[in-house]
Amino acid sequence: MSDTRRQRLARARLYLCTDGRRDRGDLEKFLDAVLAGGVDIVQLREKGLEAREELELLEVFRAACDRHGALLAVNDRADVAYAARPDVLHLGQDDLPVSVAREILGPDVLIGRSTHAEAEATTAAGEPGVDYFCCGPVWPTPTKPGRPAPGTPLLEHAARLGSGRPWFAIGGVDLGTLDQVVAHGARRVVVVRAVTEAPDPGAAAAELKARLAAVPL
Repeated sequence: MSDTRRQRLARARLYLCTDGRRDRGDLEKFLDAVLAGGVDIVQLREKGLEAREELELLEVFRAACDRHGALLAVNDRADVAYAARPDVLHLGQDDLPVSVAREILGPDVLIGRSTHAEAEATTAAGEPGVDYFCCGPVWPTPTKPGRPAPGTPLLEHAARLGSGRPWFAIGGVDLGTLDQVVAHGARRVVVVRAVTEAPDPGAAAAELKARLAAVPL
């Protein structure tokens, strides 16, 4: 299972973070549309959920990911990941140490890291137990209010590292900025509003994926 997940991660180009869309009531339809459009990894990111609520939502995410062959990611919480057994646990800089999360989850669940500075990216590129890392925010974003944006120099640094680990640009990435992040070395991206707030989320995902797929890894 672990090799299969890592192979799928190596091919992944488009990573989506979304809440449970409880205000719209269209979660299952939305997930089917964006996963059919080409999203490779989908993460439930919604602050303030109780563990039971998160696990219930993750059941919907899991079923959709299984239908479309996508990877499911849990954000921050190793306890929820232990219960839900997703494909991925994503950790921020202030979350559990990777070594502790790895002890809890074992070898099969992939672990990702957020990085916001060159030193953090360098560490994540070589830290034992890390499978991929994200660099950003490239531009200020309301999903992370108050967080300084390191900008495209962080992407250039990550590209220069030459790490064998996949890494993703995150923060303000959309159809209008995609060419810029690609020009600065990114080949994989994490998006939020570019898909979640699009009039046609499936079409937005498909266009992002097509443009990424046109650039060799």
